[in-house]
Amino acid sequence: MKKISATILAYNEERHIEACLESLRGVADEIIVVDSGSTDRTIEICRKYGCKVSTRKFDGFGAQRQYATSLTTHQYILSIDADELLSPALQESIKRLKEEGFGHRVYSISRLNFYCGVPVKHCGWYPDRQIRLFDKRYANWNLRDVSETVIFRDSVRPELLDGDILHHRCDTREQYEKVAVSHAAMKAKVLAARDENIGLLSPVAHGVKAFWNSFVSEGGLFEGKVGREISLQSYRSEIIAYKTARKLKNKENRRKD
Repeated sequence: MKKISATILAYNEERHIEACLESLRGVADEIIVVDSGSTDRTIEICRKYGCKVSTRKFDGFGAQRQYATSLTTHQYILSIDADELLSPALQESIKRLKEEGFGHRVYSISRLNFYCGVPVKHCGWYPDRQIRLFDKRYANWNLRDVSETVIFRDSVRPELLDGDILHHRCDTREQYEKVAVSHAAMKAKVLAARDENIGLLSPVAHGVKAFWNSFVSEGGLFEGKVGREISLQSYRSEIIAYKTARKLKNKENRRKD
């Protein structure tokens, strides 16, 4: 039977980490947790489950995930976050792979996102397919601070697994907004590093586009109040990202002058 190393990124996730670890029973043969300096019971809970815990300052999602992969001992890597868990159907899909053998180097998985406990099927939140199971000899994470992805050769075709990753994005609206602003700040640095100019109206234009995509194109209007809140936060986040990026670029241009 093939073995799997699961990697988990964590930071103050005592509310969710135990459910995550429970869902890995019988699936993962090794669990690597990279913690960003939790001050709650996250590390204590992880050690109770026999996880190998490493503490590392957070310097971007891509780098953090790649570091976690570097600590693993098995060939196949299952990457999951502390606020995520495997659905029963996904657990069975991965167990079958372990028993029957891996026929592919990279696997994609649908992710069902929850907003304050509510499953969201619109707003571009589902199926939200992720590459989360892969052979580390042929694939690994890029080093993007945000919107990180697993990279692999063009000749490799990901195989879709049955089942979902269940992602609890937030417990409260305030928590979601805080995380969204943090991600926007990271995105701003990526935008500022590009050669493209960011015009005065770019923040609003991108904000309106984000709202339209989420609420109209991706059907957020069918989610009622939840859809409106998610779409409005998409609008605000894009404005923050592009405004901040514009300031960073202007500051860099002044420095060069």
